[in-house]
Amino acid sequence: MEAPRKQVRHRHESTGKPARVFTEFAYRTLSSWSRERRVVSKAEYLEKGKNPRFVVTSLSTEEWPAQALYEKLSFARGERENRIKEQLQLFADRLSTAQMASNQLRLSFSALAYALVEALRRLALQGTEWANAQVDTLRLKLFKIGTLVRVSVRRFL
Repeated sequence: MEAPRKQVRHRHESTGKPARVFTEFAYRTLSSWSRERRVVSKAEYLEKGKNPRFVVTSLSTEEWPAQALYEKLSFARGERENRIKEQLQLFADRLSTAQMASNQLRLSFSALAYALVEALRRLALQGTEWANAQVDTLRLKLFKIGTLVRVSVRRFL
């Protein structure tokens, strides 16, 4: 694994551009894995420095070459997980009532809120600094409104 790291660092230093190399190897843990597994590694060097990544898989090299496995299959999975995380930021995990219908309604509201925020990002925020912001950031910076509640003898102000 050290050779690809040196290779991408040298390539980055000579070109000034991000560089990456994909390799693979077989690996087995001392006790927790029952057999050797295929590990696809990405040696990458960016302006900020090295950025190594690893994916452990049971898929064969014939089915998925190293670079395709990392870029198309693994990266797509990560993007799906990011969308799930954004859904949870809109309180999709708060399904704690005893009635199934109540929980279903809460989840539907959360899904609708996510669809609206995604449309906002895609249509209204295109070309702005907020276009790629996470849902939680948009919620906190654009939607949340602070207020001061004052109590008097007769009413709330």
